[in-house]
Formats: sequence, structure tokens, C-alpha cells
Amino acid sequence: MGKSIVLLHGFGGTRRAWDGVQERLRAERYTPLALDLPGHGLRADDERPITFAGCAEYVLERAPDRFVLCGYSMGGRVALHVALAAPGRVRALVLVATTAGIEDPAERARRRAADERLAEELLSAPLESFIERWRGQRLFAGEPPQVGALAREDHRRNRPEALARVLRGIGTGQMEPLWDRLGELRMPVTVLVGERDEKFRAIGRRMAEQLPRAGLEVLPGAHNLALESPSALAQALLRVLKGLEGLDAEPGPSR
Repeated sequence: MGKSIVLLHGFGGTRRAWDGVQERLRAERYTPLALDLPGHGLRADDERPITFAGCAEYVLERAPDRFVLCGYSMGGRVALHVALAAPGRVRALVLVATTAGIEDPAERARRRAADERLAEELLSAPLESFIERWRGQRLFAGEPPQVGALAREDHRRNRPEALARVLRGIGTGQMEPLWDRLGELRMPVTVLVGERDEKFRAIGRRMAEQLPRAGLEVLPGAHNLALESPSALAQALLRVLKGLEGLDAEPGPSR
């Protein structure tokens, strides 16, 4: 029961972003399941509307009855929706460099407008243009060249029109903030942030303070820890998984 872990990638990535982490989990005889979220990778051809509720349903349809759930950035925001939709199925939650949303309506509107501009660029300019704009964000500053190369390779597994739909459906500006619902999440939660990720270190501290059973861990690296620090991230996940072993049987799944 405690050996399954579902892994959700960030915006513009795919399930392959977790390759380095999955290798280390399998070596310890755990069962990772990395999914392509709607609008990404193998799921780019699905023309259904992309919503947080739809993404949560998609994950729950593919996950085991009981599982540990880990999400990075956009995948972390989806993970929050999954955990809130089916708390009885999520044994533990791991949130990597993510947020519970933008609370200020004016700031959220500005982010929606920025996401819309990026969506238009995805539809009108070469994918490489988007990739360089995305990788130029301060979040990724200081990444080793090989990490940037891996991230670009992963971005190229996507289709620009599908990524535009993702931004318009579940971009940060589209998400209703969940800060006032964090208290509902009673499962153990681990919040992971990179030591160079100043923005998300602050957000992560606040999330850990508001979640009932949460701890914060700072790992080496910047924002994209699955690519930059797969070993440290895998070790953090192993601590969560091993901590669940030996626990008494818990109540059955509920949705």
C-alpha cells in the first residue's frame, strides 16, 4: 500500500522530467507513476477543456486506490486539487516549489493577462521562442547548463497549441486561491523548495505553517529540483515513503 507514488510535472514539462527521480525510487523497490498531465506530452491531442477539476479526475482515474502524491510547480497546484477532492486516497502529499494560488484579485488578473500573452505567443511564434522566454525566467537563474538542456529537451516533447490551452485553463492566473482550504488537508505533507529559489522558499514556509501536518525541507538547487537535484529529491521522497511503512491500516478510500 505504501509503495506507490504518483508524480506530476510542471508546466511545459512531461512525465520524462521525473526520469532521474524514478530510477532512484525503483532502486529502493518503490513504484513511481509519472503522468503526462492534460495538454502535455502524450496527452497533447486530447481536445477536452483543461480545468483543475478535470485534471484531478484524470489523476485519480489513473492512480492506485491509495498513494503518495508529489507535484512540482503547476503539478503541485494540481496535486492540491487532487488531495482536496479525494483526501482519503492520498496517504501523503509532497509539494515541490509550488503555491496555493494568488490571493490578490488584481495580481491574479495581471497574471491571467501575462498568461494570455504567452498563449498568443505559443500560437504565433516558433516553439523555440517560447522555450527561451520560459527558460529565461529568474526562477531558473544559475542552473547548470546540463539542467537547462534537459529542460529544453522536455519542452520540445510538447505541442504549442496544447500548451496555450493549458495556460488558458489552469495557468496560475486562472486558479482560485486555496490558502483558506489548506487546513482541510490532514494527511502528512512535505513542502520542498530549492535553496536558490527565493520566491518559493517564502511561499513554501507559509504553506508549511498553514498545513496541519507539514514540514518544510530546503534542497540544493533552484526551482526545477527534479532535473537539478534528482538525488536529493528522491531521498526526500524516500523519507516520506519509508515513514509510512509499518503504520496501521488506515480507513478505506473515499472520494
